[in-house]
Amino acid sequence: MAVVVGFVPTKEGRAALQRAAQECLIRNAKLVVVSSSRGDREHDSREVQHFEEVLAQVHAELDGRGVAHETREFARNNEPAEDLIAVADEVEADFIVIGLRRRTPVGKLLLGSNAQRILLEATCPVLAVKAPEGAE
Repeated sequence: MAVVVGFVPTKEGRAALQRAAQECLIRNAKLVVVSSSRGDREHDSREVQHFEEVLAQVHAELDGRGVAHETREFARNNEPAEDLIAVADEVEADFIVIGLRRRTPVGKLLLGSNAQRILLEATCPVLAVKAPEGAE
């Protein structure tokens, strides 16, 4: 069994990670954390170092909770949705967990393009979670 989660260091990404970890503990499943960026913008060394620190914290937290996990990092010209779906197919994921932003009434008419693509194209179920009100 495997659960795939799309992770970015935002409150929505953290909410998705927390829910995915809970599901893995319930199901005795492995968590595959996917971090994907388009790789088309320049990252300064501080951004790269900060993200590496965040991933180290993620690993420590998951280890501390007893969640079996691995991380897949991608920085190429794919959309994050492509990487997430490809990893889910590769590991034959039971489902994918993604975080969604809260939106205004007008914004609700348009779902984020990556989230929409994952919901429509994934071959497994997708669990979409929101961050709790006031979370950072």
